[in-house]
Amino acid sequence: MQYFFLFFLFLGIELLYFRLADHYNIIDKPNSRSSHTSITLRGGGIIFPIAMIVACFMGYCSWYFTLAVVLVGAVSFIDDIKPISQLPRFAFHCIAILLVIYDLDLFREPIWLLMLLFILVIGWVNAFNFMDGINGITVLYALVAIGSFAYLPVNFVHFSLLSSMFIAAAVFGIFNFRKKAKTFAGDVGSIGMAVFLGYFMIFTILETGQIGYLLFFAVYGIDAIITIASRLAKRENIFEAHRSHLYQYLANELGFSHLKVAFLYAFVQIIINLLLIFLDKNDMLTFLVSLGILVVLSFAYLFMRRAVVKKIAI
Repeated sequence: MQYFFLFFLFLGIELLYFRLADHYNIIDKPNSRSSHTSITLRGGGIIFPIAMIVACFMGYCSWYFTLAVVLVGAVSFIDDIKPISQLPRFAFHCIAILLVIYDLDLFREPIWLLMLLFILVIGWVNAFNFMDGINGITVLYALVAIGSFAYLPVNFVHFSLLSSMFIAAAVFGIFNFRKKAKTFAGDVGSIGMAVFLGYFMIFTILETGQIGYLLFFAVYGIDAIITIASRLAKRENIFEAHRSHLYQYLANELGFSHLKVAFLYAFVQIIINLLLIFLDKNDMLTFLVSLGILVVLSFAYLFMRRAVVKKIAI
């Protein structure tokens, strides 16, 4: 019953936000580097930090974790409305990550490990944000990740929190997983969700001792890292907007439906996740096996990317 209540609560909040966004002209206008062609309401992903606040009041999570998601959501929402400089955004991201580390009781760990963790989370947050470029891709990917984390026994203690965010993502998906989306997540949604998922990645690895669960983020991670490497090789500014991710090539240059591309990314990731869960249950998810899967996936991605680029060049 509580989940039905949350669904209708989040639906009502989202619809209320749409009225406010329309009134205050919080919109996303297409430009030469956009993958959409019509004006769309921006910031529908505000439902994610709001869902965290609701979950906190219901006793599903700590206020430290909640504050981490809300802080990055707040500064990102301001940036969605009126762009701000990188320094305050980075500062809020740092504070959020420190709150996550504190909530996970990791300050007792060696400083080198904390620095490595800090860099990895910052990289993940930015990668997830970079990948939010076509209708449905962020919400489907988030639903796969949340569902995968919720399935693992180590996360049963957080099942209500994961379920709450899953419902919030499903509500957002009603308006985003469309041929012509009514709303985009905006940075408030993509960065807020990235911090949420990053928390559960760290928690899951700590509780299971399985570094292989990093591959729950394999599809996004491989696309983001190889695209960044490709742009650096071309001496491009990686912080500028672009359309050179594989999913953008598929949707923009080759004309595949946004929804088909989004589904493809989510489908591949869920197959990977099911494989990881199966291997772990059978005590086969070793470091070498995980590394082997990563190498195979990376080569498969490079092969597909090269084929797509060749086809575009014809």
